[in-house]
Amino acid sequence: MKKFSSFLVVLLLMLTSFTVGTQFPRGDVDLDGQVAISDVTCLVDYLLTGTWDDQPVTPPEDHEWVDLGLPSGTLWATCNVGADTPEGSGDFFAWGETEPKEVYDWSTYKWCESDEFSFMKYCTKSDYGFNGFTDGKTELDPEDDAAYVNWGASWRMPTIQQFDELCQECTWTMTQLNGVKGQLVTGPNGNTLFLPVKDNDGNPSGIYWSRTLTTRFPYYALFFGFYDENLYSWSNGERYSGLAVRAVRVSQD
Repeated sequence: MKKFSSFLVVLLLMLTSFTVGTQFPRGDVDLDGQVAISDVTCLVDYLLTGTWDDQPVTPPEDHEWVDLGLPSGTLWATCNVGADTPEGSGDFFAWGETEPKEVYDWSTYKWCESDEFSFMKYCTKSDYGFNGFTDGKTELDPEDDAAYVNWGASWRMPTIQQFDELCQECTWTMTQLNGVKGQLVTGPNGNTLFLPVKDNDGNPSGIYWSRTLTTRFPYYALFFGFYDENLYSWSNGERYSGLAVRAVRVSQD
């Protein structure tokens, strides 16, 4: 028994040092955000049986992306999370949640007890935390990232800096694709990206979550939006709001 326990400890240390394929970054086999004995037992079961019994099935990583020739090398998905086409609106997510729902408000928000003064995760100020809770987190953990959870380990929600680069380095043109209004984003290399808009009382706009929290007021997260013909910028949105997600691809090198 002692030898077997030592074997588990060694295997756990190996898992924390290496990536188990592209699906399990840093050995997080069960995708719970941490590497623990449960990851070791899951891996042992796989080696013995060839199956991942009672473990989450990772999404297929077959979503298309485009290289716009950006200085950072960021690769952008060609459609929204939950959509099958570039012009599809896809699913809408509260910030830090990974499934769409019917009602978006503080009472249904995953990371607070009841309102914007009772956060249980992603809180930089005790005045807004449940019983004074703070964790200092300002970017989404992978397990709370709608792109990562729904599309796989190669994908993330963008940072606000990646949205800024998209604005500064690309040409934006309001157009239509298959009858849907949207912005055609042309990169430095001539490749293009289509971002659909919703018509809100005659004001076409597109709004997308970043994975970045507003530190001054932690009930806000940063979103990117474009309005009218050519105006695009980022702003603060209440975290419970249901917004679209356009993913960026993470290098697996």
